Amino acid sequence: MQDLVVPADSAHRCGMRRHIADCIKPLLKIAAAKLKGSDRRRFLAETVRKLGPGGQGLAERELGWNRGTIRKGMHELNADLECKDAFCLRGRKSSEKHLPNLLDDIRDIVEPSAHVDATLRTPRLYIKLTARQVRRQLIEQKNYRDEELPKRRTINTILNKLGYRLRKVKKTNR
Repeated sequence: MQDLVVPADSAHRCGMRRHIADCIKPLLKIAAAKLKGSDRRRFLAETVRKLGPGGQGLAERELGWNRGTIRKGMHELNADLECKDAFCLRGRKSSEKHLPNLLDDIRDIVEPSAHVDATLRTPRLYIKLTARQVRRQLIEQKNYRDEELPKRRTINTILNKLGYRLRKVKKTNR
């Protein structure tokens, strides 16, 4: 790997900037892109270790690799452990976390109009309300503001999680 870094280490001590040979850059970028998680971080760390002193800055500048990711990989490499990624702790909180009474309020609105499947083949409860109507009633009856409530599609998902199924009501033929 040292012969792929140009100029040599002696030139680096004289103040000249090193760079990675152009023929190896795409190869390193492709290899790093194909790996995920801990394997990727270890690959970055091993590559930086082979680059020698100043390898982190060189990899950041020449390959666009994140120094924080490289440091985490170095830690994993030195300690011989794998840091777990906490993807489940990221992202947006659910509507129920923002509005703790939302589920109970939806049940209060939906429960009077819910009925069991007429064929008794499933334990599902069906409602004649649409998600849009449930949302409107939350605003009118439970005094929610329009901007604080989730959108219609999210309310539809919440109704499904609560065990209610929205079903189109077949109109009678005349």
